[in-house]
Amino acid sequence: MTVIYNKVALIGLGLIASSMALAMKRGGLATTITGYARSQETRDIARELNLCEVFDTAAEAVQDADLVVLCVPVGAMAAVMADIGPALKPGATLSDVGSVKKAVIEAVAPFVPEGVHFVPAHPLAGTEHSGPRSGFATLFDNRWCIIVPTEGSDRAAVEQLEKLWQGIGANTDEMDADHHDLVLAVTSHTPHLIAYTMVGVADDLSRVTDSEVIKYSAAGFRDFTRIAASDPTMWRDVFLTNKEATLEILGRFTEELFSLQRAIRTGDGEHLHDYFTRTRAIRRGIIDAGQDTDAPDFGRTPAPR
Repeated sequence: MTVIYNKVALIGLGLIASSMALAMKRGGLATTITGYARSQETRDIARELNLCEVFDTAAEAVQDADLVVLCVPVGAMAAVMADIGPALKPGATLSDVGSVKKAVIEAVAPFVPEGVHFVPAHPLAGTEHSGPRSGFATLFDNRWCIIVPTEGSDRAAVEQLEKLWQGIGANTDEMDADHHDLVLAVTSHTPHLIAYTMVGVADDLSRVTDSEVIKYSAAGFRDFTRIAASDPTMWRDVFLTNKEATLEILGRFTEELFSLQRAIRTGDGEHLHDYFTRTRAIRRGIIDAGQDTDAPDFGRTPAPR
């Protein structure tokens, strides 16, 4: 693999940034990788892991960088950009890994200096774990990274960023911000909200004890708890910044739920069977597309220690 960027700066050093650093090292995609995290503890861990060259200020980390990637919660991006904007060099590409795109563009664009190419992106990969110790080089292999060019995005900068993500191991596609946010409301945001809700219901149900919830967690509830263990700051920001799309999908979910309630109440087994047959086919489609396996553990490897 050839070098795609001479210097890459990662702002925020959690799961995604640490996995990006390891994947770039694996592929020899950057000559130099620098990084910054707000927490001194996180910076110390990143140094201990030799993840990248870690700086104590974000402005120092982005100095002379050819690519700067914002790997912080969506709600923190405006403040970070106000800090690093003046330090970005002309001709550099600025990107991000946020789960919401319209709100990120609105927050970041005002701080992008003339001559810097802003190309938002969103890698559709992750685990429920966070922090620099959670990263692993294969996180993005055969996953998708959505590139979301803004109006007037430099085409060469977009294509160079796509090459980086492909070198990291991901498949790439392009979408506009509104469509991205609607798609992710279906595939990620609303499912997370439902998982948080179901785990909350179990917590509130006084007739089921904590020990029973833990001991008798079959695969369905167990996977809800895995999703519901995700970073609370990140998901708070996702729901507050993708409000319209999430509420639209929640409305549709509620309609479907009422339909299933009615079928259960009236004993309409045919409706239930037809519905579950259709949803089962979607699961098969995900497996056939290589986005999961049909192994009993859903193809997930144990969390790094």
